[in-house]
Amino acid sequence: EFISNMTVLDLSELIKELEEKFGVSAAAPAAAMMMAPAAAVEEVEEKTEFDVILKDAGANKIAVIKVVRALTSLGLKEAKDKVDGAPSTILEAVAKDKAEDAKKQLAEAGAGVEVK
Repeated sequence: EFISNMTVLDLSELIKELEEKFGVSAAAPAAAMMMAPAAAVEEVEEKTEFDVILKDAGANKIAVIKVVRALTSLGLKEAKDKVDGAPSTILEAVAKDKAEDAKKQLAEAGAGVEVK
């Protein structure tokens, strides 16, 4: 009852006196409460599925079309359409190692590739 009737200035002075007398800080629990949500936000789930995106065919389009056919089992026309329509998604929701392997093969053929 006594505290509820105090002004903000009086309450602030009371807190300072209590902190000095008992050697504690009223701000520490508030800081700990603020840090807990930040720690939870930092815990990001590791991504397990990746998309391989052909950004551009590069100079050697024929080699890129061959790699796209090998990676996707598409026919010649479909693979050519994917390469001509760059940027286009070549592989969707694949494992990280498969995505990196596909990126390496396409880059060796001269294509611009991105893994997301």
